[in-house]
Amino acid sequence: MTDALLEVAGLCAGYDATTVLYDVDLSVRPGEFSVVIGPNGHGKTTLLRSVSGLVPARAGTVSLAGESITRMTPERITGRGLVHIPQGDLLFPDMTVLENLMLGAFLCREGRAARNRRLDGVYDVFPRLAERSAQRARTLSGGERRMLALGRGLMADAKVLMIDEPSLGLAPVLVDEVYAQISRIHATGLTILLVEENFSRVRDIADRLTLIENGSVRAAGTVDEVLRDPAVAATYLGLES
Repeated sequence: MTDALLEVAGLCAGYDATTVLYDVDLSVRPGEFSVVIGPNGHGKTTLLRSVSGLVPARAGTVSLAGESITRMTPERITGRGLVHIPQGDLLFPDMTVLENLMLGAFLCREGRAARNRRLDGVYDVFPRLAERSAQRARTLSGGERRMLALGRGLMADAKVLMIDEPSLGLAPVLVDEVYAQISRIHATGLTILLVEENFSRVRDIADRLTLIENGSVRAAGTVDEVLRDPAVAATYLGLES
């Protein structure tokens, strides 16, 4: 009996005639900050997309809280509490910040009071979103759009928040700010599965690393366990022994 909240076993997936993921195993425990790292184009984004139902699994299983979600639609998976924040944010540019946030709660079966409490929690983590609640999303800066994407994910009452490369396209100072906010989100007890190419960004905050190479798991474990392999440390993480 596994104690994982999210369990991926033998996952194979891809696009049309191309297979991208081969027999991927991944386990995320409740409250864990789990990070998937690896070179560009080796399957990290496809992994998140397959887990969230956007790319159908060709083989293997995905389970959330002991329930198989392998063949569920993305809407049902989100409704179960597995929330995917993709690359590029994918906001509704002509809707306001508040409207984008409230759409995050669209699948939640709860009353207005509960949604408003969650909105207050989002504004507590991202005060700038409260200041810009009436602004259209397209008028926000890159960092603010990233905050809005994260806030919309929090509005969905997530059990697991999957975040795909939050540093992508941001200036270093904004990356620091976004990661500080992600750390605040994790500190509330939320389970996070995050994809990141830059190991230095996650070295001090990851509970567990999974290294993907050519669509397969090259290494997995705690940061210290993964770093014990000098070839992995030097080749993939840019560290010298």
